[in-house]
Amino acid sequence: MYFTGIIIAASTFLAIGVWHPIVIKTEYYWGTRPWIVYLIVGLACIAGALFIENAILSSIVGVFGASALWGIGELFAQKKRVEKGWFPKNPKRKY
Repeated sequence: MYFTGIIIAASTFLAIGVWHPIVIKTEYYWGTRPWIVYLIVGLACIAGALFIENAILSSIVGVFGASALWGIGELFAQKKRVEKGWFPKNPKRKY
């Protein structure tokens, strides 16, 4: 039996699950300013995945990078959700 597909699927699920709270916490503490960090992490992971020979590891790193890039859009969407009152504003941060 081959577990490659299941490992990649589980890793994708975990990567998305990890980025969801990261985006929420990032917006809460720092707003949308760190979007450039998401861009650098995403591009670095995707570029790194090109040079990893192991298919499973390359897939995991690539999915993590794609999730970081997707997180940029979610960061700005989270800002709108906070403005609508769906998520709490950080009272210590100046808007």
